[in-house]
Amino acid sequence: MIHPRLHFGASAVLGAAEIAAEAAWLEGLGFEYISVGEHFMRGSPPGPTHASLPLLGVAAGATEKIRLLSSILLVPFYQPLVLARMTASLDIASRGRLTLGVGIGGEFPMEFEAAGLNVRQRGRRTDECLDALRRLWSGDEVSFNGRHFAFENSALNPPPTQDPHPPIWVAGRRDAAMRRAVRFGDGWFPYFYSPERYRDSVARITAMAEEEDRDLSLFQWAYFPYISIYPTEQEAAEAAAEALGGRYLYGGDFLDIVRNYCLLGTPEMCARRLEEYIEAGAKHIVFSVACPREDRMRHIETIAEEILPRFT
Repeated sequence: MIHPRLHFGASAVLGAAEIAAEAAWLEGLGFEYISVGEHFMRGSPPGPTHASLPLLGVAAGATEKIRLLSSILLVPFYQPLVLARMTASLDIASRGRLTLGVGIGGEFPMEFEAAGLNVRQRGRRTDECLDALRRLWSGDEVSFNGRHFAFENSALNPPPTQDPHPPIWVAGRRDAAMRRAVRFGDGWFPYFYSPERYRDSVARITAMAEEEDRDLSLFQWAYFPYISIYPTEQEAAEAAAEALGGRYLYGGDFLDIVRNYCLLGTPEMCARRLEEYIEAGAKHIVFSVACPREDRMRHIETIAEEILPRFT
């Protein structure tokens, strides 16, 4: 089925040392977004992780048009003026290609402790930071007095290239994240959702926006599906469960959880499942592969060559 106004991206899969080559590769395959996530201390002892903005800066220098998406940037770790300056600089250097995907984290409380942060305050810190960030991006002089952040007579020069500012996609799964998207975001970017839950989130956000008198005509509806491409659904589910099980511990039978939330099986099966998310309202699809490292490049190429043409 052909859908107008759909946009597709992919998460980086090859590692930080290869981000420049990978960004050029993804752009050549026709993806509109390259996304990079972050943690500061992923577990104890910590697993491999990186900061998103430096890697996106390298990706910007290796490409011409692919958009640069943080998926997601952990807002509680940033002071607003510092985050505003870093993101504005990246937007300017990339000629207006930054999309800031944001979230509150919390999967790894030890990284908050190591940074001297209270993990229970991450939602309130994020809301304050996003409020201040949007004001600072304007380039106007800003004074801000919040519970977690306060500053006087601060301004960015120059402001970001994009007008009025880089889009903010708010990630999450629950009502607090939806409310954050309405108040401070330009898009909704959930993960580990079924199509039914995605449709429900669109309805909830729309209702919240009406309460806030927020115009959603330019709001961007995004989704972050995990995808595992193998000859059978069983093989795909097992590969996805193995790849994701160490990251997401929601309890219960993880294989059943994967079946509810991931795109699994042959390209045809994955495309049919993706169609359900699109019908539920998703317009910006950013894939994350759930498979062993040796299969990652094959997955990306299969998405580009066998799945995306079905929707464009």
